[in-house]
Amino acid sequence: MTTSDFTTSLLVDQTPEDAFKAINNVRGWWSEEIEGRIDKLNHEFSYHYEDVHYCKMKIIEFIPNEKVVWLVLDNYFKFTKDKNEWTGTKISFEISKKDKKTQIRFTHMGLVPEYECFDICSNAWGQYIQQSLLRLITTGKGQPNSTGNPRTEDEKKLGAVHK
Repeated sequence: MTTSDFTTSLLVDQTPEDAFKAINNVRGWWSEEIEGRIDKLNHEFSYHYEDVHYCKMKIIEFIPNEKVVWLVLDNYFKFTKDKNEWTGTKISFEISKKDKKTQIRFTHMGLVPEYECFDICSNAWGQYIQQSLLRLITTGKGQPNSTGNPRTEDEKKLGAVHK
């Protein structure tokens, strides 16, 4: 069965423990604007950027060194007709060994091509995972949102800026 959910993967030399630690350092690769606890089952956290994007997540799966899943409890986009497109979707990080490397599979379940934000959101997630999270895992320093200049037009719409 094929799926149209947005998915991207990384393959790194670091351990599953290193990958798990980096994934849960959400402030280190996604946004320094994260509020709330981000490292324990059933905890909630939120992200916001000005009046452009807000979301509230709940950690619904938390299996050390294997898997983390967030449920989007609430979402607001200023730039879409349906302001709540992400609400009810899930964001998953699955960690596994592949040969002598660690694979991280990111899936935003429910982020599908039919969504108005699909192109913008999938491009921005691709940047966060393939660049910022990858750098955090491999070098210890990601490229999270902070005050500064926008990286891309899509990330600007999602409120993503970097130093």
